[in-house]
Amino acid sequence: VHTRARTRVTMIRFVVLVNKQGQTRLARYYEELTVDERCPMEAEIVRKCLARGEAQCSFLEFRNYKVVYRRYASLFFIVGVDGAENELGILEFIHALVETMDRFFENVCELDIMFHLEKAHFIVDEMITNGCIVDTNKANILDPVNILDKASA
Repeated sequence: VHTRARTRVTMIRFVVLVNKQGQTRLARYYEELTVDERCPMEAEIVRKCLARGEAQCSFLEFRNYKVVYRRYASLFFIVGVDGAENELGILEFIHALVETMDRFFENVCELDIMFHLEKAHFIVDEMITNGCIVDTNKANILDPVNILDKASA
């Protein structure tokens, strides 16, 4: 009798963008957490990422998450994933997210995220659905964002 091997889907649990002072500029969660659970957890993760030196790797373990982060200019892109997720794959995802935002905002910066938060969320939502990466193709991601941008102008 063959039993089907159960494959566990690894997934992204959260995406957080913060500045060098630790102020959250964008946060998207893909699991149910109350605000009372989210805020202290996010603050602790951000503190840990900001305290790490340039020579240290961009991965750390926090509770039941693997945290993968990367700094681009004044923004830290922080992604929390399941323990079985591939860290290098998530670094590639972060890079794709930054490149996509760069193309849309023409060299993304903290102010772009602050003043166009809904568009930044829309880009993230085009790339991640229910915690799974669904697309990393910049053109596919930006087509609906550009349509929305033109319609609102």
